[in-house]
Amino acid sequence: MTANADVERRLSGVAASVVLVFVITGVIELLKPHVPVLSLAVLYLFAVLPIAVFWGLAYSIAVSVGCMLAFNFFFLPPLYTLTLADSRNWFALAVFLVTAVVVSELAAGLRRRATESALLAEIATSLLAHGSVAEQLQQLAPDVARAMQADRARIALGQASAGDGGAYPLVAGARQIGSVALEGRHSGAAAARRRLLPALGSLVAVAVDRERLAQEAVEAEALRRSDALKTAMLRAVSHDLRTPLMAILTAASALSREDLELEPHDRDELLGTILAEARRLDVLVGNLLDLSRLQAGAVHTEPAPCAVDDLVVQALGEMGPRAERVQVSLPDHAPIARVDSQQVERALVNLIENALKYSPSDEPVRVQVTSHGALGVVRVIDHGPGVERDELERIFEPFQRGRSARTVRGAGLGLAIARGFAEASGGRVWAESRDGQGATFTLELPLAEASA
Repeated sequence: MTANADVERRLSGVAASVVLVFVITGVIELLKPHVPVLSLAVLYLFAVLPIAVFWGLAYSIAVSVGCMLAFNFFFLPPLYTLTLADSRNWFALAVFLVTAVVVSELAAGLRRRATESALLAEIATSLLAHGSVAEQLQQLAPDVARAMQADRARIALGQASAGDGGAYPLVAGARQIGSVALEGRHSGAAAARRRLLPALGSLVAVAVDRERLAQEAVEAEALRRSDALKTAMLRAVSHDLRTPLMAILTAASALSREDLELEPHDRDELLGTILAEARRLDVLVGNLLDLSRLQAGAVHTEPAPCAVDDLVVQALGEMGPRAERVQVSLPDHAPIARVDSQQVERALVNLIENALKYSPSDEPVRVQVTSHGALGVVRVIDHGPGVERDELERIFEPFQRGRSARTVRGAGLGLAIARGFAEASGGRVWAESRDGQGATFTLELPLAEASA
């Protein structure tokens, strides 16, 4: 609390004390024709109580003495003097003073405990609902200092250092959680420290344990995801790598046998099998490398202005004869995107190849290029079985395939890589599907500024 605030609080306490004494004195003056005057002395407790609650014991004792003197001066004979004609009135005033002091002490004690309870509730809420325990304790230090009647407080986690000889330990059970160093300790604050320190230690211990458990849960979830990815990768390697390898080995073994006479047609077919399966292996290994780079955050992006039309044409050029089944719809004015052309081209290849896999062989795949505001939009539309509603996001996870993909070969990496490369360039990819109407995969790309 600053010096100005302390002075203002003292002045407001004095003003409130004087006003309440005069108000209660006026009320007694109005009631004394109807009630015995000695019975009305108890009304001064309504002046003592609020002062004790809001300003403390010292002010309430001063108010008690002021009330006794005012009652003696205005209502006990001889009037308007501080002497008493009847000695029994001294006893009545003494009883009133003792009662007022006791009540004010109880009220002040209740106020202190209410303040301490509110502080502990605030500390519990802040520590358990927010982030770092150490940061929250630094923010709560001024409130702790005020409750423990000190000028400043410094709260540290862990064992107190040798230089903190005046620090009070925060203990929970048999372990020390931290320490509280108080500067400018006020007199009479030992009782407050005895009440607050054990509760504060318990709250900090709970918060520290919660933070530790939360961190362990995050690490456990990361390990679980890593194990799941490794398991899926092993499955992909064991199946999707082994199948083409077996085809290559079988074809190569047949070609290498000297006792086996092959017709030129059969020899060409075996060579074609070796080349096709080798390309398939090359694509799978490339996908695995791309996925590992994306998940490790090691993808380097070099954005530059390029026409979205050109990206689509280049992607189709990479696909070779498979692109013959693709129908392309381009706008009159090509949108210019600012992206990494190689990565977006790879994303488009994966999206179009995915659509070709799931479309019937006699059905074309449509690619539509449009623009919307500051975004270039490429939609890849197939006529396959579609995607279930609950799988629209899951199919973009590595090694995940829709339920309708059981008869289609693939490791389930193409869509994950397409989304990763699109997001690396500031775009996004999502899927939409309706029953019996195939699926639509949409790629949004940020457009370059007009000046570019």
